[in-house]
Amino acid sequence: MKTVLVIGGGITGLSALYSLHKWKEASQSDVQLILAEASDTLGGKINTKLDGDFIMETGADSIVARKMNEMTWIDELGLGDQVVYNATGQSFIFTAGELRAIPADSVFGIPATIESLAKSTLVSADGKVEALRDFYLQDRTFTKDDSIGDFLTYYLGREMVEKQIAPVLSGVYSGKLDDLSISSTLPYLLEYKEKYGSIMKGLEANLEKFRSSGEKKFLSFRNGLSTFINAIEKTLHDVAILTSHQAKQIEKQDQHYRISFTNQEVVEADYVILAVPASVSQDLFHDADLKRKFSQFQNSSLISVYMGFDLPDDLLPEEGTGFITANNQELSCNACTWTSRKWDHTSRKGNLLVRLFYKSSHPAYLKIKDMANAGLLQVARDDIRKSLRIEAEPVTSVVTKWSDNMPTYQIHHRQTVESIEKLLEKSHPGIKMAGCSYYGVGIPDCIKNGMETAATIIKDLEE
Repeated sequence: MKTVLVIGGGITGLSALYSLHKWKEASQSDVQLILAEASDTLGGKINTKLDGDFIMETGADSIVARKMNEMTWIDELGLGDQVVYNATGQSFIFTAGELRAIPADSVFGIPATIESLAKSTLVSADGKVEALRDFYLQDRTFTKDDSIGDFLTYYLGREMVEKQIAPVLSGVYSGKLDDLSISSTLPYLLEYKEKYGSIMKGLEANLEKFRSSGEKKFLSFRNGLSTFINAIEKTLHDVAILTSHQAKQIEKQDQHYRISFTNQEVVEADYVILAVPASVSQDLFHDADLKRKFSQFQNSSLISVYMGFDLPDDLLPEEGTGFITANNQELSCNACTWTSRKWDHTSRKGNLLVRLFYKSSHPAYLKIKDMANAGLLQVARDDIRKSLRIEAEPVTSVVTKWSDNMPTYQIHHRQTVESIEKLLEKSHPGIKMAGCSYYGVGIPDCIKNGMETAATIIKDLEE
């Protein structure tokens, strides 16, 4: 009997195991499936906290609806009647002491029309004129492995990038734009420039694609995203799920592997899926080449602070759902989501719930990263006081630290991934790496990657 061990009980590991389990039941295969998770609960960066009338997510807060609708998981798990969608509204950038709207008809802050460019209050007249270079500059060739920051600055100008695009794009893809590749962020922009002669013309020609989801761009569940994790776990009725099992070392023994854990337990397996961060995988091997290659991946850090108030949600600007910060000297946070406005289900009484994000890319992060929760809460209150003019004390709060745990895809990310894949195939056949350290950070990306990784093992088992 063959054994498949999945290390890591986040959404990628669970997705791989779910796919393997479905195949096992359908094929009546004599395969043992085991999941090992270091913490005492499953879900990884998906974890819902309930406090009174508030619902708070310590990690991811939603799923891209378009990508999730391409799968059948929600129906398979019987969750169709529990799905909720985000409310749409204006997003702002906090700069010069005030909230300024991100222009309509912009994509990640990039103007998609001349009108959107003209109406921006974030960029000066000179900055707008500089952005018009996009319509006539054709003298440089970029590839998908080039920097997205270099690409956008060359065609749209430094002011447009720094004041309007970078705050938005850096909020989605952790890291500085100059360190991120086109392929790992917005690869279609390169195609637009080549096909239409202009980034903005390309976005305008495809604008309906970005509007196609209407108001239902993101989804969650009535009782939070942990609903999804719990539903997957319930289907795995004959799978050995080992929580509080932190993998320590992988040793190759003939045609299989011996995996030891910090609690002194040992599992022997024919196939291993490493659905854990690259930094964790790095420590599991003796192989110096593998260790060196895994160490090349970069991570950033994030602190999330929720605050719920005994105040009505309508204190916020009527059309708004949150803001991003542009001037790092004004506030300590990078962004603030008005959660109760964006997600009705998170505040059952309609009271105000906000979530602030503090990233290691912010100059203030070094001063606050080692603070206790009480100190971080005070920092968050100061930011809310300055930005939203709210003086009240919160009635509930949740502080979460993700230290060196947020993948940042550098310029040569794709090449590094491919080199490790080849090395593993040669020196450790049967071991597969999976997850957001390598193949995409969104929940649907992780699910897809988990399914694809399971498919490669299923193919081997069937052969």
